[in-house]
Amino acid sequence: MANNSNDVNTRLQDAALGTPKLNPDEQRKYLGTFRERVAVTMSVSQLKSNQYQDTFIQELKKHPDYQLFINGNVGQELIGPYMKAASQISLKFTIKTDDIYTTADQSLALVLASKESINVQDIDISHFQSSKTPTSNQEKPKSLLDKLKNSFLK
Repeated sequence: MANNSNDVNTRLQDAALGTPKLNPDEQRKYLGTFRERVAVTMSVSQLKSNQYQDTFIQELKKHPDYQLFINGNVGQELIGPYMKAASQISLKFTIKTDDIYTTADQSLALVLASKESINVQDIDISHFQSSKTPTSNQEKPKSLLDKLKNSFLK
């Protein structure tokens, strides 16, 4: 009998307070998903700079089976290109407009996530862009010796 009353108490508590969430702060930060599922993120300040737009859209195209979470509290003119790109490749996206998702510069504006755990270490979009192409000031090393010299100089 004690088991049934405990079950009833749990149901009443869930009905009154809502179902408890696992890692609510983590889910709040990553727009409703878990960190272990995240492939790429873009902060509000990065979104405003337009510097990473092409890189992020390329990442969307690489993962058409993932889902894009969008901070809907950010201006439509900023998130519009990403919604359009997601639609063009038939990528599912969800716009989050709850008050808990802020528009502060360090808050996340875009989160590309898998349905299951993928455990990507560096998820910030800046890591994807810097590893993609060398800067215009640098030339590509031509020989093995040049590559070794450059690796020791860094």
